[in-house]
Amino acid sequence: MSEGFKAQWPMDLGAPEGSLEAKQPRPANIGKDVVDPARYYSREFMNAEWEYLWPKVWLLAGVTSDIRDAGDFTVFTHGHEQFLITRTHDGDIRAFYNVCPHRGNRVCLTDHGSVRQFSCPFHGWTFNLDGTLAGITDEHTYDPDLIRHRPGLGEVRCDTAGGLIFINMDGEAPPLKDWIGLPPGYIENYEIEHMNVVRHVRSEWLANWKTGVDAFYETYHLPHIHPQTQGVMEDYSQVDLYPNGFSRMIVPIGVKSHRVGDQDNLDPYQVAFLAEAGVDPDSFKGTPRDVRPAIQKAKRERGKQFGLDYYDRLTDGQLTDSWATGYFPNVQIGMHPEGVFIMRFTPHATDPERFYYDNITMFRYVDDPGFTVPAWMGLPEGTDVSGEIRPEVEHVPAGVNPELGEVLDQDVELVAAVQEGVKSRGFNGPLWCEQEDRLRHFHRELDRYLSGGA
Repeated sequence: MSEGFKAQWPMDLGAPEGSLEAKQPRPANIGKDVVDPARYYSREFMNAEWEYLWPKVWLLAGVTSDIRDAGDFTVFTHGHEQFLITRTHDGDIRAFYNVCPHRGNRVCLTDHGSVRQFSCPFHGWTFNLDGTLAGITDEHTYDPDLIRHRPGLGEVRCDTAGGLIFINMDGEAPPLKDWIGLPPGYIENYEIEHMNVVRHVRSEWLANWKTGVDAFYETYHLPHIHPQTQGVMEDYSQVDLYPNGFSRMIVPIGVKSHRVGDQDNLDPYQVAFLAEAGVDPDSFKGTPRDVRPAIQKAKRERGKQFGLDYYDRLTDGQLTDSWATGYFPNVQIGMHPEGVFIMRFTPHATDPERFYYDNITMFRYVDDPGFTVPAWMGLPEGTDVSGEIRPEVEHVPAGVNPELGEVLDQDVELVAAVQEGVKSRGFNGPLWCEQEDRLRHFHRELDRYLSGGA
């Protein structure tokens, strides 16, 4: 393996102190609480979240590449609330409740699109891109006092960070830049604003949204649920905790798990990853330990070949590894130089044992056959990755396989089984080990909100 990399716990990739890749010290007060499992199925806990959590946090609502031009819009649904995010003629990004002030009808009924102005399909009231009222059908039939305030779309706070769009329903929440707990440049260095959504699947899962978050916040389960990953991915991850509930795990890719006995012969997945990076596997003379640095070197050279200047701001580790980053409370983004993999866990409006899982794959297109789509994206064959057309959202109901790839399909079954188990009289609460520190960090921040401490 490359210098500074050793698979032992606690996992530390050996990056220089002060760099974005550096291991963060484990908090001394992280605790060893065992939380009440009722949080995963209690309706009272769900109601508390709707009152004290969701209205107060910044929620990932979309990506800027979906609304590049004036009039472009995207719709974001969160439980019983729905938001309309659009780009105005001035180039600003604004967000509104997707509700007509006349009778409460949804103004936009599609996931995304482009318009000159918004028109409610119920009675034809129209609104400008900045949310102001444009026209009332048969206005002369209204008492002037009733509409004297010129009712427009209800606006919510909206801000962006590195190509990501966030909204906030609380006027007293801190600004987005102060709320994001990640170091400066962490998001921006990937240039997500230059990536395009190439697939978006929204599936309904039979579990609490936190059961979903928990499942993706650790790699402790990899050798048992996803044994096929051991030939090209280390099970131990470098776990780092940041302020405001943010966290990450750096998952080393291109290496064999330390649990694999054969460390001398290349795994078929390693061979495929070498070829994907532009390294001829037949002429490669290294061992499995040399694959990761070889891929890093090849990608560094490829970045220069294609004029990808932002590669210069990424460490060698970022060129291979997944920086699986948790954005409190309900988003994880697998960050890679070629693209990002957004997971959003959205609560059901009324049922604490259902949630919606948004799986959004973004790719930075380069018009050259040498720059290929990474295999980790798991895109169906024939997927258009040019970014010219934003694909429709694929809506998948509960109980239907969303076909997200072999690994994620295994997680669908796992999460449903966990949800059933947490309700058992025989389960007294999760016993989180150090590999699951991100879960403990996440739940402590959640409890801080519910106790009124945020």
